[in-house]
Amino acid sequence: MAKSIAVLGLGKYGTSLVRTLNEMGADVLAVDKDETLVNEIADHCSAAVCADVSNEETLISLGLKDMDIVVVAMAQNLEASILAVAVAKDLGVPYIVAKSSSERMSAILLRVGANKALIPEEYAGIRSATILFSETVLDYFQLGNSLCMIEMIPLKEWVGKTLTELNLRIRNNINVVARRDENNNWMLLDPGKPLEENSKLLVVMEQKTLDELILKDKA
Repeated sequence: MAKSIAVLGLGKYGTSLVRTLNEMGADVLAVDKDETLVNEIADHCSAAVCADVSNEETLISLGLKDMDIVVVAMAQNLEASILAVAVAKDLGVPYIVAKSSSERMSAILLRVGANKALIPEEYAGIRSATILFSETVLDYFQLGNSLCMIEMIPLKEWVGKTLTELNLRIRNNINVVARRDENNNWMLLDPGKPLEENSKLLVVMEQKTLDELILKDKA
């Protein structure tokens, strides 16, 4: 079943996020008070709503309680961001991500209920969509036009098997570079040691291979 994700705020970041999530097959609700922006994104999401998300009653009326994820993409408005995060938290949204403009703002948004605060870079919409849409991908870094490096937990079919058994480089063109140890430091893997469910792996692959992994992850 596709994830239901609400994106509140359709600036450059929010618009990029909506388009990318939609392409990945997510059920996306896009919201902004600017009717022009809402109309421009309407064909690239499941629903587009023109609404003032700085109003608590309006936020509640959007049906956020039924969302798997809410993304608050209004870093230019701290007050509205705080309200949106707090309302989503009160409504029981499982995962709340907030766009931030500074470390201080990030700390505030985390304090009021955000699970994650992001300070976007140029490709942040695509990166965030990749992370949000996958149960496996923890972080994403683009390496040129075709390659990417990701931090991920093992797929279910990898758990309990060694890298030698999996032979990912030959079979899937996936290169497992390293894993995090108990002190959160990266270290080389023992190819003869079975992968554990909570292992955090650093992996390099082509973007098309990652897209295939995400679709498998979603299924």
